[in-house]
Order: sequence, then structure tokens, then C-alpha cells
Amino acid sequence: MSKPKLPPEFVRKCRAVKEKRPRTVIDHILKYGFITTEELKDRYGYNHPPRAARDVREHGIPLETFRVTGSDKRKIGAYRFGDPAKARFSKVSGRTAFAKKLKTQLVRMNGCRCAIYLEEFEERLLQIDHRIPFEVAGDDVTRMDDPALYMLLCSSANRAKSWSCEHCANWQETKDPAICRRCYWAFPEYYEHIAMRQARRVDIIWSGEEVAVYDRLKKKTLELQKDIPKYIKEIIEKHL
Repeated sequence: MSKPKLPPEFVRKCRAVKEKRPRTVIDHILKYGFITTEELKDRYGYNHPPRAARDVREHGIPLETFRVTGSDKRKIGAYRFGDPAKARFSKVSGRTAFAKKLKTQLVRMNGCRCAIYLEEFEERLLQIDHRIPFEVAGDDVTRMDDPALYMLLCSSANRAKSWSCEHCANWQETKDPAICRRCYWAFPEYYEHIAMRQARRVDIIWSGEEVAVYDRLKKKTLELQKDIPKYIKEIIEKHL
């Protein structure tokens, strides 16, 4: 795959990024034209490649995700620079680090639970995330300690939110915070859409003794040859 010719000013601003993780991604793409999820894991030790790619995007640098063949001949993800004309260096200069007291405030307000899955986790397993994605609204340095702007997510919910947001037209093109304020991923307690799709969502987790209930549910759906979400919807509709 040939490397595209990039505008010198775009390259200069890419090289101005100092943080290690995004700089690793940037330098590799500048040298080879793209970087794979396999390389991020095996060569650089980043076990969550989308997070490394997101670090680059948070500096206003457009990245495209595409598919390539990995060393085991399976299709894997890869990243390359997007359209340099869509770079937002002047608007976004990188995420400001969160203060430790912010997490303490969020735990005090909402408990040690994931805002999406509503399950309790150890505090160390919860991550602070912007309700409105950083890539859409950036950071207001005058309100970095305002817990109303953030939510606590478990790593699984954070990955799910990242994937959904990154494929949303508002993230990619519009970048209107007002649209995010009505989105499930920003305010799951009250929302009008999910990444601009007219949809509603409920995440259910069975844990502890509840796992036995899930196992019975799964057995029943296999007998009926139905998938679990569809069967749950039928039960709800019957009893509402």
C-alpha cells in the first residue's frame, strides 16, 4: 500500500504531538502509511488499539479505519490518516487530564456503578468519560471539575460507546453538542436517539445467583429456536 502525499503543514502539526501513545501511532503511520491493531498490540504493547487511535483523533487528527489481512490470514483493523482538510488542530489540542477529585465526586453522586450498564464495579475499574464526546465539544478548561459533564463507565461500556460514537454522523461531520445531549450514550437516563438512530436500548446483566435464570432463559430460547433479545421482547409485550 503506497503512502499518500500529505501537506507539509499537516505533517508538521502531527509531529508536534508529544504524548507517547498518540505519537507512536502518528510516527508509524507517517513512516508506513498505516498501522494495524496487530502492530499496536504486538509491537507497541497497546492492548486496546481503539483507545490509541482515539488518542490521535482527540488531537484533531482525522483517522480512517479499514481492514487488512493479519499475520494469521484473518481480517484485522487498521488505521490511516483521513482527509487532512478535516483536521481540527486549532479547535482541539488534546484531552486535559482529569483531576482525581473528579472521580471522587462522581462516585459520591452516583455510587461505584457504570452509568450505562447500571452495574456496580470496584472504583478502580470505572473510567471517567465525557458525556458529550471530547471530539465533538472539546474540553472547557473552566469546567474541568464539573461532574455534570462526565460519567463513570466500565471498560466494556466505554468501548461500546466509543464504537457507536465513532460511527455516528454527528461525530464524523456535524459535531453539534446539542445532538449529543439527546443521545443515549451521553444521557442514558433520558434520551431521544442512539447515535442519531431512532432506537431504544436496555442493557441487562445477570450476575451471581441470577446466572441460573439466564441459563434457563437460554435453554428455553434454544427449544423455541428464538434468539434471546426477541424472546425477551415478546415476554415484555405480553405482560405490559
